[in-house]
Amino acid sequence: MMRLVDLTATLDPANRDKLPPALAHVAGVIAPRIDYLNPAEEGGKNEFCASLGCSHDDLPDGEGWGAERLNDLSSHCGTHVDAPLHSGTRSGGAPARTITDITLDELFRPAMVLDVREWARGGEPITIEMLDRAIDAVGRPIERGDAVLVRTGQERYTMDDPEFFNQPGMSREGTLHLTSLGATILGTDAVGWDLPFPVMSARFRSGGDKTTLWDGHKAITQREAFIVQQLVNLGELPATGFRVAFFPIKLARCSAAPARVVAFVPTDHPGGQ
Repeated sequence: MMRLVDLTATLDPANRDKLPPALAHVAGVIAPRIDYLNPAEEGGKNEFCASLGCSHDDLPDGEGWGAERLNDLSSHCGTHVDAPLHSGTRSGGAPARTITDITLDELFRPAMVLDVREWARGGEPITIEMLDRAIDAVGRPIERGDAVLVRTGQERYTMDDPEFFNQPGMSREGTLHLTSLGATILGTDAVGWDLPFPVMSARFRSGGDKTTLWDGHKAITQREAFIVQQLVNLGELPATGFRVAFFPIKLARCSAAPARVVAFVPTDHPGGQ
């Protein structure tokens, strides 16, 4: 028997208004705008009648249908899977794959949780040393094809907290360390895989080193993996011994897609951390 744990964030358009002004231009990665058409209201009635050639007086129970229109929806909205194309046009020496190039087998993987909460700090890199300590705590090494879910502690914050956007982030070195050990899916409970944009920008301006810009994601151009961001409920998972399905919407030729991410945990397995 399996216990299902939903690792997917809810896409709530109300969260768009909670973004800092500097991030308002990427509101579509948090949630779409949604026009709600209620069956009992004009929108639901009008769409029903336009489709079926009837009038409001003809509605069988006085109602139309419920429907929603999604606007300003990024392919990187909410809990989503990044295909290698998100990081660049080449990955691991080959043309970078899109989200529809990835097979379901590659997205249903054995998983482990690396809990770095004890050492990670907001706005600072998650180091290789932290990752190795977390791997040791799991009690088994990363194996080829594993999904590695990094628990940074960002579940403490909601979008009403400024610290939500000041996540601990992965560097190029940390990302390549995980992929060199065999991880093919890299997940995080943070809003982003890398350091916060203001931190990366300030670091670049102070040193002029362009390799520090978005270097966690850019590591995928060297060794292929799929990055998954905005995971929730990692605290309900055991350290290992379970599988996770990362199933994105099939958006043709896209660099990412929103996904329903669900963990399959044996019911006889110890609970969360």
